[in-house]
Amino acid sequence: MSAQDPTAARTFHRLHRDGLLVLPNAWDAGTARLIESLGARAVATTSAAVAWSHGYADGNLLPVPCLVATVSEITRAISVPLSIDLEGGYGDDPAAVAETVAAAVEAGAVGINIEDGTGTPGLLAAKIEAAKGAAARHGVDLFVNARTDVYLRGLVPPDRRLDETLERAARYRAAGADGLFVPGLAEPAAIRAIAAAVPLPLNVLAQPGLPPAVDLAALGVRRLSAGPGIAEAVYGRAAALAAAFLRDGASDPLSDGAMPYAEINALVATR
Repeated sequence: MSAQDPTAARTFHRLHRDGLLVLPNAWDAGTARLIESLGARAVATTSAAVAWSHGYADGNLLPVPCLVATVSEITRAISVPLSIDLEGGYGDDPAAVAETVAAAVEAGAVGINIEDGTGTPGLLAAKIEAAKGAAARHGVDLFVNARTDVYLRGLVPPDRRLDETLERAARYRAAGADGLFVPGLAEPAAIRAIAAAVPLPLNVLAQPGLPPAVDLAALGVRRLSAGPGIAEAVYGRAAALAAAFLRDGASDPLSDGAMPYAEINALVATR
């Protein structure tokens, strides 16, 4: 996928209109290429695993140059649209967020997630406006997925979470958001209520107890993200293998379930 490709942006918007867009999140060019090869219609990153892969903790600590370099590396390796997790925009100044978005768009991103976290809804609304404007100046209709952490972080008491989410969704939509991401949302009645009340594609995050994909689609969900789940599973497996190898140096366990060297090499050599 080439940088600043308006066709890719239009495609990414269209993928949210019908059915359920399932996104197994990547964190580097190799995992992005692997996910694309398995039939993904788009690739999204997980901010946590991108940060981990560079030796940083998650939580707006990743240096922006590392982020932009990752975007460039991934877009060189794939042909489908790329959306990136921008956390809180790596700053509280909307103008600085706009600069970061412009750099990511120049590198080939056509979508972003940007979150409110513990910040005010007004701040995220300002960041959304800045992000949309920065991308538009580069000729890209950036898909801005506004993430609210009302459920994930328990920002308000349980009996207020639905109403608070709807209030924030309205504000983010007015600022120009194209989608609504509500991690931590898992109860079917609440999912249905938000999907019905908010005229934006609803994105939920994979978690234990979440209804299966077919049920989510029936409830009105339009996007399902793995988030850091795949990366966490990979880290867990890598830790177990490395610990065992350090302990006894046995070679056989390393090939158990492994993807063959030649297959991996061929996968990335095709780009």
